[in-house]
Amino acid sequence: MAVPPTRIDFAPLTVPMPEQAWRAWRTQAKASGAPWANDTAQSLVAVLLILPGALFMVAVVSALVASTFTDSGNFVAALVPVIIIFALIALLAFAVIKGIGSISRRWELWARMDGFARANGMTFSPRDANPNYPGAIFRIGDTRQAVDHVRSTTGRFFDFGNFRYTTGSGKNRSTRTWGFLAFHLDRKLPNMVLDSKSNNGFFGTNLPASFSKDQIMSLEGDFDRYFTLYAPTQYERDALYVFTPDLMGLLIDEAAPFDVEIIDDWMFVYSNTAFRTGDANLYARLFRIMDTVGAKALTQTDRYVDERVGNFAANIVAPAGARLTRRVSIASVLVAVIVGGFWVWGVVGDILGR
Repeated sequence: MAVPPTRIDFAPLTVPMPEQAWRAWRTQAKASGAPWANDTAQSLVAVLLILPGALFMVAVVSALVASTFTDSGNFVAALVPVIIIFALIALLAFAVIKGIGSISRRWELWARMDGFARANGMTFSPRDANPNYPGAIFRIGDTRQAVDHVRSTTGRFFDFGNFRYTTGSGKNRSTRTWGFLAFHLDRKLPNMVLDSKSNNGFFGTNLPASFSKDQIMSLEGDFDRYFTLYAPTQYERDALYVFTPDLMGLLIDEAAPFDVEIIDDWMFVYSNTAFRTGDANLYARLFRIMDTVGAKALTQTDRYVDERVGNFAANIVAPAGARLTRRVSIASVLVAVIVGGFWVWGVVGDILGR
């Protein structure tokens, strides 16, 4: 089955959209009853409800302070609270106007994205909960959602956009967003990860999962300068079968800034920073990755069979190769030690304080 079409119409993302057009699209989206379509309105209503209360509290406090200074005869000091309240009102009004403008720009961008998707036989969604993908970034945290993403509707399935999830609880709760490309393959393959060296941090990989180092494979040429390849133990021959010199060259040329994972019958491309929604140049690169890396991966693996299974029709990988062995990362250990240290320090302080 072919890869996505190489000719993509980016005009809906680059040609100005009349205001009445995106407003009509917004009306239609809200009428559809989609949960995401009402979130922006709810946010604006919340701001408008909180604003009068906040202004009232500021006014009361300022009036009390001004009255105190007026009674003492210090009229200059009495003007200070008045100036402060007018400044706060101006700031709050600016924040509301900016918020309304931001919501309007978001609606216009969503309308453009929908037009782009429709023009190319795809579908766009601002948010879908818990995408069911097996990749490393998709099984972490909670409140998982695909954000501002585009999917194919016919032919080979692909999906690209952003993936967001939250971890922790209370004050330690945080949200992380990744850019991703999901590309469906024909054959199920061993779990293999290409960890890009260009986006690693001080403690090594930026990926949310760390893999046992005895699974690292070295490939020929300059490939090791760009990626660290992880393949399941005893699947080295299978990895060499997949990552031929021409595929390695395409990965270096087109996907070096990104991490790549092959798992089951999927190829994922990960960005440790969110994709900019509506960026025509970025989307052109993602389609180019599918046209080159994706197409080559398809032809290279169209006859793959795990020799431990020995049945092409079964299209499965033995358990030993289906998933990489993971390990605890150094960064996770250090964070745990630091958090534990602060907890012990607090307990000791409480004991000594008694």
